[in-house]
Amino acid sequence: MRSIWNGSISFGLVTIPVKTYSATDRTSSVSFVRIHEKDGAQIQYRKICELDGKEVPNEEVGKGYQAPGDETIVPITDDDLSQLPMPTAKTLSILSFVDPGEIDPLQLDKAYYLGPNGASATKPYTLLREALEHHQRVAVGKVAMRGRESLAMLRAHDGAIVMHTLLWPDQIRPATGVVPDDVELRENELKLAETLMDSLGELDPEELHDDYREAVEELVAAKLEGEEPAAPSASGASGARVLDLTAALEKSLRAARGGGEGDAQEESASVTPIRGRKTTKKSEAAPGTGKRSGTATKKAAKKTAPAAAKKTSAKQTAAAPKAAGGRTKAAATAKKTTSSRGTTGGTSKKSASKSTAKKAPAKKTGRQSSA
Repeated sequence: MRSIWNGSISFGLVTIPVKTYSATDRTSSVSFVRIHEKDGAQIQYRKICELDGKEVPNEEVGKGYQAPGDETIVPITDDDLSQLPMPTAKTLSILSFVDPGEIDPLQLDKAYYLGPNGASATKPYTLLREALEHHQRVAVGKVAMRGRESLAMLRAHDGAIVMHTLLWPDQIRPATGVVPDDVELRENELKLAETLMDSLGELDPEELHDDYREAVEELVAAKLEGEEPAAPSASGASGARVLDLTAALEKSLRAARGGGEGDAQEESASVTPIRGRKTTKKSEAAPGTGKRSGTATKKAAKKTAPAAAKKTSAKQTAAAPKAAGGRTKAAATAKKTTSSRGTTGGTSKKSASKSTAKKAPAKKTGRQSSA
């Protein structure tokens, strides 16, 4: 790596010469150039003077200071800046050692690696790094880089000292107008949220990657080959609606404990689609059941029709004397007449049973006529 700033760390009476290296690389992020949509040519930005309207070369571009709300611009040269009393121009002066929790993450700006500059700086550099790590503290100081002074925080990380430039406290905007009004939370909801936090497990940095950048690269490759870009797949949880906070927390907790991505998407869906799927399964099973039950009913009807006819005939025969007001003589005459008919009577009984299975009133009419 190429050093971007050389200076020293002032630690009491100890001075540690260091080199500064950029700890982050933003070149891998997606960036676009501006083009003319009509012909696809790239658009160039030129520095034009507002007075004469001519393009200004880079060697004639300087610095100027314009106060907020004032149209006056004061020219500032590099010599003017070099003469300013800035003791932190080449020295990072440590002011205090504090607990890491005292640093507001909103103040974190850019990160740099600090390495020892020369063999004489190796031992004091190692001493400061070990002291920071063992004492679990971070150092806060001031440093001037690239023409401006800023706060800086030093911490031990992966065998090196990392410097984070910090924003000044007055550069942090208040949260006025962002915080919602007082919201009442139930104790059960808070416990479910905390349990869900614990069940999600640890984060593996190796599994983190830029999906958007990969999608853009695939899009560019498809266009270069003259192919149509693939349509994006719809996310299963994109249309999910939170019907109840407690229910959503419970489902999320079950999905996290299950450990499956597919389960998590299914659990995040609303309640209505899930019930719809269960109802569909039941309705799909119903036609088959109806066919089986209908076939069984037809078979049972064939078997039970003669027996039912006999029972029905016997009941109606037994009930006939009561309906006739105790006319036992008529019943006895009917029995004698039926028995004297022999084979012909047996055939009449069978035909009467069949007609009774189809139509009940026919039996009664048959008996009356035979009587």
